[in-house]
Amino acid sequence: MRIEAYNQVAQLYQSSNTKSASQTAKANGMGRDEVQISSTGKDYQVAKAAVSEAADIREDLVADIKARIKDGTYEVSTDDFAEKLLSEVGSIF
Repeated sequence: MRIEAYNQVAQLYQSSNTKSASQTAKANGMGRDEVQISSTGKDYQVAKAAVSEAADIREDLVADIKARIKDGTYEVSTDDFAEKLLSEVGSIF
């Protein structure tokens, strides 16, 4: 048996097989991938961008409280503080 003849046949088979596979893929529209983002996904991207642009701290409220603390006019109700503290501790347990 001649090995060269087998190699030649194998090479012919591989080249014709490759061509037919690529031609079949193009004919079926499989030559290119596409991605479609749903409207919900687009809305999520817009909301995420808006949140990332927003400040983490509301400077207007913080500035007012800082000014009242500096002036000595900021007062905290001990009853409100105790209620909030207990509600936070209660939610932990």
